[in-house]
Amino acid sequence: RKFKALTMSTINKTSLHPTSFFLLGIPGLETAHIWISIPFCLVYIMAVLGNSILLFIIKSDQSLHEPMYLFLSMLSVADLILTTTTLPKILSLFWFNDREISFDACLTQMYFIHSLSTMESGFILAMAFDRYVAICNPLRHSTILTHSVIGSLGLAIVFRGAVLLSPHPFLLRWLPYCRTTIISHTYCEFMALIKLVCAPTRIRKAYSLIVAFLTGGMDFILIMCSYVLILRVVFNMPSNDARLKTLGTCGSHVWVILAFYTPAFFSFLTHRFGHHIAPHVHIFVANIYLLIPPMVNPIIYGIKTKRIREKFLKVFIRDRVLLLFQTKTTREI
Repeated sequence: RKFKALTMSTINKTSLHPTSFFLLGIPGLETAHIWISIPFCLVYIMAVLGNSILLFIIKSDQSLHEPMYLFLSMLSVADLILTTTTLPKILSLFWFNDREISFDACLTQMYFIHSLSTMESGFILAMAFDRYVAICNPLRHSTILTHSVIGSLGLAIVFRGAVLLSPHPFLLRWLPYCRTTIISHTYCEFMALIKLVCAPTRIRKAYSLIVAFLTGGMDFILIMCSYVLILRVVFNMPSNDARLKTLGTCGSHVWVILAFYTPAFFSFLTHRFGHHIAPHVHIFVANIYLLIPPMVNPIIYGIKTKRIREKFLKVFIRDRVLLLFQTKTTREI
C-alpha cells in the first residue's frame, strides 16, 4: 500500500528533470523480494570472496604471471567493481525497501555497469587471443605477449570501455522525463532509463546500438574467429591425445565465454525486440548477467586449472591445518 501511494505521488510530482528515481525491483515479484535476496546475497559473497582469493593467488605465485592469468586477474578486478556497483543497492532495495536513487547516482551506476561490462568483454577477447597465439604460434608466444604488451592491451581495453560509454550519461542527463520516475528494474541501465523519456531518442538509441556492436558484438565475432583457427590447428594434430590436451587448455575459457555472453545477448535482444516476454523474466536474466559470471569465473578457473587449485589448497587449507596442528602441539607441550 505504501508503495502504491508512493507510486501515485511520484507520478503526480514528476518533473521534466527529476532529482531522483525509484527502482521497482522485479515487476510482479515484489512480495518475494526478501526471498530472492537470499541467493543474491550468497552469490555476491561468493563473487567477492572468489575473485579476491583468485587475485591473491595470482599475485603471490610468480609462476602464474603468464598472459592468461594476468588477463584473468584484470577480469576479476572488473567483476569485483561491477558487482560492488550494483549488488549493495539491489540488496538494500530487497531488504529495506530502499527504492530511491538520486539522478546523478543513477547515471553513475549506469555508466559503470555498461563500461565495466564492455571491459569484461575485452578481457575475455584478450584471453582468446592468448589461447590463439599459444596454440597456433607456440614458439613465439612469449615474445608476442610480453608483460609490456599485456599491460598495453589491458590499458587499451579499459580506455575503450571508459571512452565509448562516457557519452551515455550525457545523452540522458538533459532529456525530459515526463512519463514517470519509476524504473521497472533493480538497477539503472540505459534502455530502462530511455523508456521514461518523452522526447525523440532515435539517435541516442542508435549510438547505444552501434557501441554495443563495436564492443560486445565485435569481441564475440573475433573470439569465434580465434576458435575456428584454433580448431583448424587442433584437428591437424597427429594424435588424439595431443588434440585433447590442447583443447583442455581452452576448456576454462570456453565456459567463461558461455557464462558471460549467453545472458548478455539474451538481455540485449529482449530489451530491443522481446516485447512479448514477461518483464520479470527479462529483469531476472539481466540480474543473472551481472551476478553469475563474477561468481563462476573464479570457480571455473579454480576447478579446471591445476596450478590455481594446488595453490589454493596449499595456502588456504594445508597451511591452516598445519597451523592448527602446531598450535595444538604447543598447547599440549
